[in-house]
Amino acid sequence: MGAMAADLIRIVSRDSPMALAQVERVRAELAALHPDTRTEVVAVKTTGDKWMGDLALVEGKGAFTKEVDQALLAGDADLAVHCVKDVPADRPLPAGTTFAAFLERDDIRDALIHPDGLHLDQLPSGTRIGTSSVRRIAQLAASHPHLECVPMRGNANRRLEKLAAGEADALLLAVSGLERIGRTDVITEILSPEVMCPPIGAGVLALQCREDDTELIDLVSALGDPDTHRETTAERMFLHVLQGHCNSPIAGYAQTEGNGELSLRAKVFTPDGKTVLNAHEWAGRLDPATLGTSVAVALLRQGARELIDGIAH
Repeated sequence: MGAMAADLIRIVSRDSPMALAQVERVRAELAALHPDTRTEVVAVKTTGDKWMGDLALVEGKGAFTKEVDQALLAGDADLAVHCVKDVPADRPLPAGTTFAAFLERDDIRDALIHPDGLHLDQLPSGTRIGTSSVRRIAQLAASHPHLECVPMRGNANRRLEKLAAGEADALLLAVSGLERIGRTDVITEILSPEVMCPPIGAGVLALQCREDDTELIDLVSALGDPDTHRETTAERMFLHVLQGHCNSPIAGYAQTEGNGELSLRAKVFTPDGKTVLNAHEWAGRLDPATLGTSVAVALLRQGARELIDGIAH
């Protein structure tokens, strides 16, 4: 980016309401930090947004990032905003790009939405939960086997419409997503991570730039949050070592304790929830990436490789 263009940052994003809300947060934080910097949004439609079938048939999670990556690499945009949970960890970031910052983490929990205000433990047998997440399906199968999961894709607004139309009796959605689109009013119950373990990278927004764009990297790195950076590094290394794919029911989260100590809790499930592998470790003097590796190895010792490889993808 030449000095001439330094006052305009083109931010590429998926064109969903949620993605655009995320961009607005980044624009606001940039404006607060660098009032003289102008930003504009380059919206792209991704394969994942156009495709309403099974994600595994369109390269899984990469379906939501491919077109965004292309805009960045082609020089049509300078900065991309991603939900870390949507960026595949079983393969590296596209060559020539890097994460410049991880913004302060939002709520990592899932919310239950039930039109009559019932909590998860009150739902009667046969209640249809709208979700296509293998992570949620496996955990519900383990903890609430009397509930039935029905496939549901589309952005949060679309899923709320489907719920209203009777396609499901209840929904599970990320609290952070509902906060971003201003729909926390629909939340019936916020589930603790013990009840519903979050996906890797939950609630974290990442800013991705071209590697050689050092000026911009310096500019936006100031938006990064140190705790979130350590947590995300541990979580993504964990997923990378496990070589989990988007059909693997894998869940986990790193947490920074009050004393600054970092821990990582993670689980691997069979899709039917019958088998659950657990690991929980503290970093001590280890760096976050080593903690992620260590937790992955602990689960591999328990047979995680066979579980993951036994699932078609």
